[in-house]
Amino acid sequence: MKSRNMFRDIFKYRDLLIMLVQRDIRVRYKQAAMGVLWAVFMPIVAVAAGILIKKAMSVVSGKPMDLQGVVSISVKVLPWTFFVSALKFSVNSLVGNSSLITKIYFPREVLPLASIVACLFDFAIAMVVLTILLIFAKVGVSIYLFWLPVILLSLFLFTAGLGFLLSAANLFYRDVRYIVEVILMFGIFFTPVLFQADMFGDWQTILLLNPVGSILEAINDVVVRQRMPDPLWLSYAMICSVLMFFTGIHVFHKKEPLFAENV
Repeated sequence: MKSRNMFRDIFKYRDLLIMLVQRDIRVRYKQAAMGVLWAVFMPIVAVAAGILIKKAMSVVSGKPMDLQGVVSISVKVLPWTFFVSALKFSVNSLVGNSSLITKIYFPREVLPLASIVACLFDFAIAMVVLTILLIFAKVGVSIYLFWLPVILLSLFLFTAGLGFLLSAANLFYRDVRYIVEVILMFGIFFTPVLFQADMFGDWQTILLLNPVGSILEAINDVVVRQRMPDPLWLSYAMICSVLMFFTGIHVFHKKEPLFAENV
């Protein structure tokens, strides 16, 4: 019942959600010299770092650096960058809008959700640039691309659920924000972004237990490898995403009556 009420309330206050999304986007780029180019700058830096790692590994192994590996990094960096930026902004969304929380009523879920949706704007711009690069790299298309919307939806649900959960936690314990930043900073080394999970043999199971890792590998499968993603790990990622989404909603609703007195 609570989740249905949440969706109904968000739809009722959809104009507020749109306004907050527009505000977040304007604030992010208002006085930035590079403007919307920031949306592609961070992925480019991450891809460059991945290429350097790939080059170092090829030198050590004596094998040439393959184009598919470079393309895989580029494809997986974008959703990873969205995940990281969406969490960073959503975690601080309640604390950063404390004046709104104490003055007027609206569904509080709108605040972390607006931060996440605003990051989708960056993701969309970067994805257009990536699509152009994939065309020049002569990466073909296959019927498995129809899985991409489902996989990206899983990523969004997982990110939103985690955003609800962590934004509420950060309201009561302000160091949550810094803990999240540290974990995200080093998380790229424990997630198959700059490398393939199957490079680690039996250890790939540990990497894929991270739902984001399973999602990134599924994206790489349908876009670059042009094959069906592993049904077991894709199902696992989708189940984790749905569970995280509704767990985040439940905790958020349970603590919502205490928000105003703790901001």
